[in-house]
Amino acid sequence: MESSETAQSPAPPPGPASGFRNLLSRLRRNNPLILSALAVVIGVAAGGAAILFRYAIDLTQRATFGFGGERVATYASELAWWHIVLVPTAGGLAIGLFVYRFMPNRRPQGVPDVIEASAFKGGRMNLPDGLKAALVSATSIGVGASVGREGPVVHLGATLGAWLAQRLNLGRGLARSLLGCGVAAAVAASFNAPIAGTIFALEVVVGHYALSAFAPIVIASVTGAIVSRMHYGDFPAFILPEHWVIVSFWEFPAFALLGVACAAAAMAFMRTVMIAEPIVARLPLPIWGRPAVAGLVIGLTALAFPQVLGVGYESMDSALQDLYPLWLLLTLMVVKILATALCVVCGFGGGVFSPSLFIGAMVGGAFGFVATEVFPELSSGHGAYTMIGMGAVTGAVLGAPFSTILIIFELTGGYALTIAVMIATVIASTITQQVHGSSFFHRVLEKRGLSLGEGQEVSLLKEARVRGITDSGFLSVEIDAPLAEVRESLKQAPWGELFVVGPAGRLAGIITLNEMGEAAFDHSQDEGRTAADVVRPETALLAEDDDIMTAVNLFNASREAHLPVVRDRKSMALVGIAHEHRALTSYHQAVIRARAEERGED
Repeated sequence: MESSETAQSPAPPPGPASGFRNLLSRLRRNNPLILSALAVVIGVAAGGAAILFRYAIDLTQRATFGFGGERVATYASELAWWHIVLVPTAGGLAIGLFVYRFMPNRRPQGVPDVIEASAFKGGRMNLPDGLKAALVSATSIGVGASVGREGPVVHLGATLGAWLAQRLNLGRGLARSLLGCGVAAAVAASFNAPIAGTIFALEVVVGHYALSAFAPIVIASVTGAIVSRMHYGDFPAFILPEHWVIVSFWEFPAFALLGVACAAAAMAFMRTVMIAEPIVARLPLPIWGRPAVAGLVIGLTALAFPQVLGVGYESMDSALQDLYPLWLLLTLMVVKILATALCVVCGFGGGVFSPSLFIGAMVGGAFGFVATEVFPELSSGHGAYTMIGMGAVTGAVLGAPFSTILIIFELTGGYALTIAVMIATVIASTITQQVHGSSFFHRVLEKRGLSLGEGQEVSLLKEARVRGITDSGFLSVEIDAPLAEVRESLKQAPWGELFVVGPAGRLAGIITLNEMGEAAFDHSQDEGRTAADVVRPETALLAEDDDIMTAVNLFNASREAHLPVVRDRKSMALVGIAHEHRALTSYHQAVIRARAEERGED
């Protein structure tokens, strides 16, 4: 006899995919745990990417110049003149065509794009674009462009962190933290400076020092430095003298004066870039041909000053070792400023970190040369001034004084010298900020119409779209509707506003009691009159793709409580109405979200 109850088979054991999803779900409820675990992964990935990026530069150099390594100036001086000129010119042409064909907005990418992604895109970056940007930058440096390699590594590390966050479908706060992890690990691996990597990520990219972001970024930075040390050994980025000693505290006024000189150099560099941009834009050249022209100029310049080629670490080491005379230090400073500005404006890929260090080394070395001649018994030597100048100019250009001070500290390990670097860097950064304004990165973003001074809540509002607060409960009439119909429709219109549309639902304007005037109660003149006779053409309107910050600003400017929303400003098709109170509610929620994100509650 069969049982009347249906036998139930036991549930199958969860598969690997189900187990991973359950684990990920538990991790998402514990942000510190997931960030700590993922920070290690990103640290390894970014550290490895920094190593591979250097190999890519070396491979390009060997394929084009016939040599690899850091001693670019020495080996290039032994090449035929046509070889030195041909490589950056042909390389620039290839880079220009690649960027024009494959890169978004037909331009290279770098640290400003990382800052933009963190501040305005919720930490989202595109992995294929990041890899292409790394290829462009590695090739640019490999063919001799006067740009830096740290910025591209930072961009690559940030891209890896952002990609992982996107793959795991993490929220905005976690995504920005992982992006910061990639930045920190990249800087730490580049300079063997995990403390500086941490502060750079927080100071320049993340924008706050909340523990929720600080802890994983520290872990990633240390991991990136460990990966770099396992491959290259525990060596600093520059060859330093064995003993760094500040001879006398009477020397500190000289360090302060050096800060002033470094501010002038930093501003000269950034100002040169600003001046070069409109000049290059007016040249009768296609965008893809500009890097080739810049490469030609770099090649011709390198015939006399091969130090201008590539990153320039060999020249910085020479300045640290007191191997350059005063005239050469000053000349290389000017040449490097002009060459880097030309390469950046014309579209070579690469950063400004290394060029800033180079310019600072030449300024510091020249200042130290003069200071030592005037007060030889009080001078700590040319090398000390060179290192101080590197930190001061870089801090002023990048707008990252804390990070550059810590880089110098980790490179030298000297407490007294670090104090000197602090004095010069703070003075240089303060003067630059007061006189010039924004840092190099912020200037680039401002040129794109983006401002970082508005606060995190404004960034959140710029990510949200008007379509999210659009109310479809509106009433409309045709432009040729009789006045009697308009009057009856207005009685039923929500908010006392009646929208007038033309063919294809195109917004023609708005009607309220004010527009109706006497016709609102006087029916004697209805004959032959239509909505077109009383409509007020609506000038203040929103599009669905407008951000909420635009809506808030428009409500304030127009003093309207309700604004029509169109599909886009080309079709002007009416789709709804936006209310001021909903926009202000979104603003309030954005403030709450921003504060929660900084506390690690995202």
